[in-house]
Amino acid sequence: MPLPKEQIYTSEDYWNLPDGQRAELIDGKLYNMAPPHRIHQELVMELSATIRQYIIEHTGNCKIYPAPFAVNLTANDKIWVEPDISVICDKSKLSDRGCEGAPDWIIEIVSPGTARMDYSVKLFKYRTAGVREYWIVNPMKNAVQTYIFEGEEDSNLFSFDEDIPVYIFPGLTINIAELL
Repeated sequence: MPLPKEQIYTSEDYWNLPDGQRAELIDGKLYNMAPPHRIHQELVMELSATIRQYIIEHTGNCKIYPAPFAVNLTANDKIWVEPDISVICDKSKLSDRGCEGAPDWIIEIVSPGTARMDYSVKLFKYRTAGVREYWIVNPMKNAVQTYIFEGEEDSNLFSFDEDIPVYIFPGLTINIAELL
């Protein structure tokens, strides 16, 4: 007896999800997204506001988009993700659908059901797609794992109480504890 075939999903399936249903398309699989917890949303709001204020005051040419915001990571219509926060400095990547290509900086806020995706699958996908900086903010551990993927690659672990330097914006540091 043959084994059942696994369904392969496409960007058409992603874009035709029922209203109100959120998912991400990675390697032909749809991953449903549960509604976020309160602390998750508070972190998205405060981090977005802090980064936006810095952009307005210092650089002016980057855009910040909190989820839900579609990112076609490889610009080939096969991987659609919704990072919690996307910072895009190349405006040519922006379309009516979202971002076509890798954002410069992605922040994911870990929820109980997303840890494996954030720390492994998305880490690999973001790195290979050309994301310059990736943060994984874990409110359950009060920790932030940062990754720099360009130049001399680097990874560091910070507590919420520490000033965390932002690689793509020299001069900006974020202390998560001060935001909450």
